[in-house]
Amino acid sequence: MKPTSPPALGCADAASRLKAAARALGFDAVRITRADALRRAAYDAAGALDFFIDNGWHGDMDWMATHRQRRRDPGALWPDARSIVIVAQSYAPATDPRAVLAMRARGAISVYAQGKDYHDILKSRLKQLARQHAAESGAEVKVFVDTAPLMEKPLAAAAGLGWQGKHTNLVSREHGSWLFLGALLTSAELKPDAAESDRCGSCRRCLAACPTNAFPQPYKLDARRCIAYLTIEHKGHIAREFREPIANRVFGCDDCLAVCPWNKFAAASREARFAARAETDNPPIGELLALDDAAFRTRFAGTPVKRTGRDRFVRNVLIAAGNSAETSHLPRVLALLDDASPLVRAMAVWALSRLAPRGDFERERRRSLATEQDANVIAEWRDAALCGGATMAPKPDRPETA
Repeated sequence: MKPTSPPALGCADAASRLKAAARALGFDAVRITRADALRRAAYDAAGALDFFIDNGWHGDMDWMATHRQRRRDPGALWPDARSIVIVAQSYAPATDPRAVLAMRARGAISVYAQGKDYHDILKSRLKQLARQHAAESGAEVKVFVDTAPLMEKPLAAAAGLGWQGKHTNLVSREHGSWLFLGALLTSAELKPDAAESDRCGSCRRCLAACPTNAFPQPYKLDARRCIAYLTIEHKGHIAREFREPIANRVFGCDDCLAVCPWNKFAAASREARFAARAETDNPPIGELLALDDAAFRTRFAGTPVKRTGRDRFVRNVLIAAGNSAETSHLPRVLALLDDASPLVRAMAVWALSRLAPRGDFERERRRSLATEQDANVIAEWRDAALCGGATMAPKPDRPETA
């Protein structure tokens, strides 16, 4: 985006105007850092990225390795950038999102995905901010909301919005763990804000809360073990060891975020469009099992859930069904044994093995294997048979609520 005329503004004055404009547009926080902040910061964000990728902890997220060099330094993305404005929008929930984990009849959807897609909301406001800044400063600008190889969290820490906690997510003293981030890169020299210091101290609540032990050590995440990664980014079959810990989570996981003590200072988000809709408010598993592609797209239109796709989502729902101990799901599970997607069929096998009597399981196994050609689905039938069918089914450890 290029300006038409460049009025002269001092870097402090321009920064103050820009921050005021950002707040007027509805952003909850805005801070500024230098474009070369990551090279100057005490925290070696580039080294952490290399360690993450070199260990294969990025899993299926090949784009992280593909754009590694550009991600390491904003200057590689746009050499003319001199300052980076980080804006933030709170999506803090009004209640503890972990409460739904006791409701095994419902599919738990991460807080961030229950409302309208934050990309659309933040980018619209950020473009307005960019136009105003360009007109006032004469600078060239570019805006990004998860659409470029930028390390937003280290940049946000460098700008003083918060710090990266032991769970690797940004933590704010004012907004806790619940912030969406956007970035405005500008060719203007703006007065930078001071970086925030790490305030986690000896606390390890986020590490202890992880159901799958995805943190090999503080500040290190193995995404391949993270439920958010497994249920959203992972394209293939979910390994057996993670299925019981997933419980009824069908899209994402909020555990490490929700336990952070800094959340006690966070007020519920004032952005109504981030609020849960009826279609996304931890809906009944039975409804989700019935979704074909058209129904999935209709139900989750305009939300982050839609981008995962019907097959991967129903894969997750089948895991939740298998963990529910609810035999009323059996008719839909049986129907999904013949789904067009092998990803769905394989998880239907696992859900069946958890819910169906041994005799019914064996009958369906013989029927399916007479025609099944997908190697992964065949392996799932074999493994389920070895595990003894429904003898592995869990029992609810607390009263069921819906």
